[in-house]
Amino acid sequence: MFAGLVGCGSDSPSTVVPDELGRCADFDALRQVYWGDTHIHTELSFDANMQGTRTSQADAYAFARGETIPLQPYTAEGTATRSAAIDRPLDFVMLSDHAEFLGTLKVCNDPAAPGYDATQCKEYREAMQFSATPQFVRDFFVKINGLLNFPPAEAEYPALCGPDSADCVAAGMDVWGGIVDAAEAAYDRSDSCSFTAFPGYEWSGNPDGRNLHRNVMFKNEKVIDLPYGYFDAPYAEGLWARLVAECIDASDDCDVLTIAHNSNLSDGLYFDDKMADGQPLTTEYVELRNAIEPVIEIYQHKGASECLPGAATADELCGFETLPFSNLATTNLERITPPDPNGFLRYAYGEGMKLEADLGTNPFQYGVTAATDTHISAPGFVAEDDFKGHGGAGQPNRFLPPPPGFPDVEYLSPGGLTAVWAEENARGAIFSALRRKETFGTSGPRMVVRMFGGWDYPNDLCDAQDLAAQGDAGGVPMGGTLAPQPASSAPTFVVSAMQDATSAPLQRIQIVKGWLDGEDYQVEVYDIAGDANNGASVDLDTCERQGEGFGDLCNVWQDPDFDPAQRAYYYARVLENPSCRWTTWQCSAAEYDCNDWDYAACAARKLKFLPSDYTCDCCDPAAGLNQDFCTAVDCSDPGLLTAAEERCCYQVEPAIQERAWTSPIWYQPPS
Repeated sequence: MFAGLVGCGSDSPSTVVPDELGRCADFDALRQVYWGDTHIHTELSFDANMQGTRTSQADAYAFARGETIPLQPYTAEGTATRSAAIDRPLDFVMLSDHAEFLGTLKVCNDPAAPGYDATQCKEYREAMQFSATPQFVRDFFVKINGLLNFPPAEAEYPALCGPDSADCVAAGMDVWGGIVDAAEAAYDRSDSCSFTAFPGYEWSGNPDGRNLHRNVMFKNEKVIDLPYGYFDAPYAEGLWARLVAECIDASDDCDVLTIAHNSNLSDGLYFDDKMADGQPLTTEYVELRNAIEPVIEIYQHKGASECLPGAATADELCGFETLPFSNLATTNLERITPPDPNGFLRYAYGEGMKLEADLGTNPFQYGVTAATDTHISAPGFVAEDDFKGHGGAGQPNRFLPPPPGFPDVEYLSPGGLTAVWAEENARGAIFSALRRKETFGTSGPRMVVRMFGGWDYPNDLCDAQDLAAQGDAGGVPMGGTLAPQPASSAPTFVVSAMQDATSAPLQRIQIVKGWLDGEDYQVEVYDIAGDANNGASVDLDTCERQGEGFGDLCNVWQDPDFDPAQRAYYYARVLENPSCRWTTWQCSAAEYDCNDWDYAACAARKLKFLPSDYTCDCCDPAAGLNQDFCTAVDCSDPGLLTAAEERCCYQVEPAIQERAWTSPIWYQPPS
């Protein structure tokens, strides 16, 4: 199946340009910023497919390059009723369709496949009919996708896959070959290096609804034969072991890493201190995790995972896009369940330093990325003023007429983007940047952020034309670890940020420091540039931004409280002036008065694609709503389904401060 894959696409192996560092015309040894998305689902993902996505991997690549693609819902004749286009093309993409059902979909859609006539396949094809009811579709989706919620010991392919799941395994390998081919066809191997595509997929372990997903990225067209999913490798360490054995150790040309999914919906399990067998983490485990999983999503469609308001490591800005859910199951059902503070990155950074002190390696020494997790084949579609819903855990938008109200659950968002500092827009350079963690994530805007840490940077470094060269020479970039401390100096950091010209001005740069004082983990946030009290605001009726900000910011900052005996990390957070959230953009367009709403809006938001007997738990007494009203409401009354403007006031912030987060720079005391 993989014969000749080195040159797949339109070129033969003998004519393919070798993908060696330095082949691009715009190569820069000091590195440039490139923008990408590494979490994208197309029609090949079972959940996206069931929600009406009909666009292919080729369509997703076309979207990333700036072309318009169709969106569901489709008419009975197969005509899309919506479309989407990105405002600016991306530089790189990794598509991440769920591995678990790649073969399932192929079997059920291929009349020649052995399992085509299986009962579950017949139900799938019935669910995909235009005439299928939302309830039938939902019931079938839960029956199949619910297999991902089984405990690891019970994880198994659907029954339609036949004895030993052989039918789906073989079909999945065939689909995987097509995924690798599609990435190769999209990859620009000319010296213009206009677009980079990586083969990849998502491992979707989801026991009891707790999100433990990983995105698997291969460096090039040399890949493993089978994209191992939850049914093949039900524990993350099993996945990593197979990737090492069948890729990294098996071939000099094969390389792979995993990108940790945003961790906020894991019920605190993502950074567990136990291995699959229940035993404490070992040196071998922490070394493997540190090496093969260098980066994590700090932000995406399903919210932010930086920190939790009110937690021990919180700060005044931890409330940004924090979901009121603890796992994927409650998110899908929109049932308010308090998130676990142990599922957030600040917690992981502290626990990782403790483990490093005991085991010699920090398994949670993550660099930072961000993504969309789009389920409509729309990588990088992050515009707040043009949000059409990404699907996934949110509104499917499959059926006609479209459901009233917002195109997605109001707690969810358009997601973010990953930026890497790399020598050129080519696979090797970008993959290496991710591995060394010279990355930052944003909530959507493309502000350009750079950070270096060292021991002796000059105070006027921000004025230097060769800031990057001096940054490299005198220290390490974001993602790095400081060299041993010379004499009694404290670490010094330089952070520069430039505004995205299409977005709001910058307000300030912060450095977030975390450290261990014995076993006590502490966090401090320092404003180092800009002005938190600049008076900037946004008109919520028109979404017009008001007030002054900064086009660029830069400062050299030295830690005033450094203790060389304490492990520590430092990352930069860059904040824009306030702007309208996507929900407010839609309410503004509807010209709705947010001071004139009633409790029906609260009850109505619980009705989308839920059983008719679903209770109005949005009227929980803790919410402070009128309980007499709630008991009088008939939640099955379709008349309660209201338009978007009647939901614009429900517990989401009308204005947000878009932001960027850099990968941390780490300090390790001498042993």
